[in-house]
Amino acid sequence: MILLTGATGTIGRALVERLLAAGASVRAATRRPDTADLPGADVVYADLGEPDSLAGALDGVRQVFLLSDGPRIPEYDTNIAHAAARAGAHAVVKLSSGRTADPTATDPIPTWHRVGEQAVMDSGLAWTFLRPMGFMSNALAWAGSIRRDKAVYAPYAEGRVSVIDPIDIAAVAARVLTEPGHEGRSYLLTGPDALSPAELVAILADVLDMPLEYVEVPPAVARQALVDHGVADPKVADAIMALRAAALAGFTSTVTPAVETITGTPATSFRDWARRNRNGFAV
Repeated sequence: MILLTGATGTIGRALVERLLAAGASVRAATRRPDTADLPGADVVYADLGEPDSLAGALDGVRQVFLLSDGPRIPEYDTNIAHAAARAGAHAVVKLSSGRTADPTATDPIPTWHRVGEQAVMDSGLAWTFLRPMGFMSNALAWAGSIRRDKAVYAPYAEGRVSVIDPIDIAAVAARVLTEPGHEGRSYLLTGPDALSPAELVAILADVLDMPLEYVEVPPAVARQALVDHGVADPKVADAIMALRAAALAGFTSTVTPAVETITGTPATSFRDWARRNRNGFAV
């Protein structure tokens, strides 16, 4: 039995589908089982912030796919790692952050994930860390301004990130969870290209067949836009902005062959991701 946390998100749903197709027994942990809509999975209630809710979800589980986010990542990861060890699980595959591999990264998100990774290692369980550099799906946050203004407003024009398709992350996770040889390894997962905001917008313009303008905005304006769009926690807004600023450093331009090495299929290009998600930007 494989337990998935974060099972109702984009990566989680794709991973559930792949594991079920591979014949694995899947249990999905969520705070809202009644709305999970994950056919074929054993859907159970669990909250990573409530340790007492985890024992039942972990009953009979051999592997855990751990997806957590926000400032409580260290707490969440510690809770699930300890509970999994007590329940007799064998291994944890943690979705981490690409920048945990950057020794110069001291901003919140890689720092939170490093603590989470250490908690998993300290549990005594076998472990594998998947470290995506950035998500192509974050571009969907631009859909509103694309519809309204035919423009994208984003800071750090000179920044480049080797963003990855979340479906590729799910494909890697499925292999890691169902094949031997991945224990004790960390994988830096990237797309095939390191792209600037303007390059991302140019690709979207071509795929959507419409003129789009990229407008660089000051970081303070971009942070306020996060707040206006529902990022209520100041710590999270600051963490996201710090992550965006990191695109100015060279590390986020790193491109690795990990997706193809693990899955046998090349990493998806941003153009192909945009084609598949074209309706998300529909005007």
